[in-house]
Amino acid sequence: MIPVGSTEQHGPHSPYGTDAILASEVAARLSRRIGALVAPPFSYGLSGDHKGYPGIPFLKAKTMIDFVQDVVMSLAEGGFREIILVNGHYTNVIVLSAALMEIGEKLPKGTIAFPFNYWDALPPDQLAKYLSSEVGLHANVGETSAVMAIDPSLVKLEHAVREYPEFPVEPSPAMVSAYFFSALGTLPRASRSGVWGDPSQSSAERGREYLDQIEEACVRFVENVEATFRAFPEDTK
Repeated sequence: MIPVGSTEQHGPHSPYGTDAILASEVAARLSRRIGALVAPPFSYGLSGDHKGYPGIPFLKAKTMIDFVQDVVMSLAEGGFREIILVNGHYTNVIVLSAALMEIGEKLPKGTIAFPFNYWDALPPDQLAKYLSSEVGLHANVGETSAVMAIDPSLVKLEHAVREYPEFPVEPSPAMVSAYFFSALGTLPRASRSGVWGDPSQSSAERGREYLDQIEEACVRFVENVEATFRAFPEDTK
């Protein structure tokens, strides 16, 4: 498993490494359940929508695609037959899917590789409490609490602010993607603080609850994906 994150602002209260920290934690928990190894995380990602906040490093899509393909191909050629990209930064999913689609036929026979956003495994009721338009989608109570559960010293909750982008209508996932994926620097136009939500009620206790739910959901998700690959095997002729 390869944790995939980013290095970007998470409001004035949370660390720049939030996405990589959470993806790494999820991968570590999942690895213990399914008997997998965890590779070093990808700590830079497709964070161009954050351009405009101070000190935001980000990759171009083509750069990240090349990087992902090189790592996955080398792992596969080295003998790994299942490679899972555990994504912790939403925008990365664009390039992760594209990268694997382009090299799928080049992987050694019997090898499977797939990406997923760890939160997408959650059932709807749990997802709504962790990441949603209601509780927020960035540096919110879910992400902040999860980081606090891992290392509370990384969060300065006294600096937390509440902010929601003022969308003209209730934003749907498709609407969010249409706007934020359209250009560099879209998030600073929508959020002055870089927060989307209200992290002020975050706690390590909440974070442990969220992470336990995520762990269980990800175990089920990976088992179901593996079953799907078995149901539709590669043509070996």
